[in-house]
Amino acid sequence: MAGAAQSRAAAPRGGRALKAFLAAAVIVVMAGAAYYFNLQQLLREALSWISGLGALGFIFFIGLYILACVFMLPGSVLTLGAGVIFGVLNGAITVLIGATLGATCAFLTGRYLARNWVARRIAGNEKFKAVDEAVGREGWKIVLLTRLSPIFPFNLLNYAYGVTQVRLRHYILASAVGMIPGTAMYVYLGSLAGDLASLGAGGQTRTTAEWVLYGVGLLATVAVTVFVTRVARKALAARLS
Repeated sequence: MAGAAQSRAAAPRGGRALKAFLAAAVIVVMAGAAYYFNLQQLLREALSWISGLGALGFIFFIGLYILACVFMLPGSVLTLGAGVIFGVLNGAITVLIGATLGATCAFLTGRYLARNWVARRIAGNEKFKAVDEAVGREGWKIVLLTRLSPIFPFNLLNYAYGVTQVRLRHYILASAVGMIPGTAMYVYLGSLAGDLASLGAGGQTRTTAEWVLYGVGLLATVAVTVFVTRVARKALAARLS
């Protein structure tokens, strides 16, 4: 009986040691990559390579976005790049899939693998403390509002939610819906930049009417995003107070 008890006690310790080792390995890789490489330049080169893969480019882009979320790399470069490579609709869908899967992977890492590291990272941060308390009261609604509002860093928030009480399915759905406005705006901007670059390089030209429609669409997208962000910020402030 004593031997069995000792075995059961040793198993959790071994599991915690493995988690600590894996979490430390992830942190070391992130720090090393940040030190030795220009990460934004690497992302741009990866996007250039993906643009020549055809249909396979969607799969590789989603994989790259997942890695960016897990390793806390700047997703804005990828989101803009999706507009250049895939266009507005396909780019937005691809980014939403990649960002949702990436945010989910980071969430699960924060909950089961690097929980202590995440807890230390956000300790003393009053914003995250308020979010944690609000999630305990209102769950997915807070996840949705924080995704709509830009006042919280996206990558760190993915991990931070792993140490809250929010359920995984609620986190996934609220995150996916909350990322739609910002994703649409950045992808639209990327698509417009791609068209302007193509025009400057002597590529396919658009008519004046097409450019007007493009401009109106961009203004509408930005206006809706700004409006939704302001509403979300006020609602979030009220719920966190």
